[in-house]
Amino acid sequence: MRALHVRPYLCYKFLNSFFLGLGVGSIFVLYTPLQPSVFSLGGIFLAISMLIVAKFYSKIMNIEAFFYITLLVEVVVLLFVSFFLIFDYSYMTALFVYLGYQVTFIFGSYLVRMETIALKKTALISMADVLKQKGYLAGLVLSYLFYKTLEYINILDKQVQVYNLYILLFVLEIIIILVIFRSFPKKFG
Repeated sequence: MRALHVRPYLCYKFLNSFFLGLGVGSIFVLYTPLQPSVFSLGGIFLAISMLIVAKFYSKIMNIEAFFYITLLVEVVVLLFVSFFLIFDYSYMTALFVYLGYQVTFIFGSYLVRMETIALKKTALISMADVLKQKGYLAGLVLSYLFYKTLEYINILDKQVQVYNLYILLFVLEIIIILVIFRSFPKKFG
C-alpha cells in the first residue's frame, strides 16, 4: 500500500506545471506538419477516452491507482520527449508527440479529482493550486529567456530551438518521476 507525502507531492505539482510552462510554446513548432483534421480526431479520441476513464472511477479512486496513473502519465511524457530527441523532426514525430499529450490529457479530470480527495484539506488544495500556477509562470518565463538566449547566440532555427528545449525537458521529466516516487512511498506493515 502507498501513502501520499504532501511536501514532495507539492514539489511534484510545481515541477509538473514548470514543465508545462517550459514546453507549451514548443507545440506550435512541433505540430506544424499536422493537418487540422488530426486535431479533430484527437479531440474525439480524447473525449471518448475520458468517458471510459470516468466509468472506472469506482475502481480507481484510491491512492494506489492515483500513484500508478500519475506515474503512467509522466512515463508517457518521458517517452514522447525521448522520441522527439532520438528521431528526426517529421510528420510522424509531430504525430507521436501529439498523441502522447492526448494520452496524458485522458487522465486529467481523474487526477484533479483524486488530488482533491488525497489532499483532503482546503489549505493543501489551495497550496497545490498556487504552486501549480507559480510553476507554470516560472516555466513560461524561463522558456521566454531560453528562446531569447538562443536567438542571442544566433540559433534562429525554430526546430533547433525546440530540440534544445527538449533536452532540458528530458532532464526535468526524469526529476519529476523521481519526485513522484518520493511523493507516494510504500507503506509496510
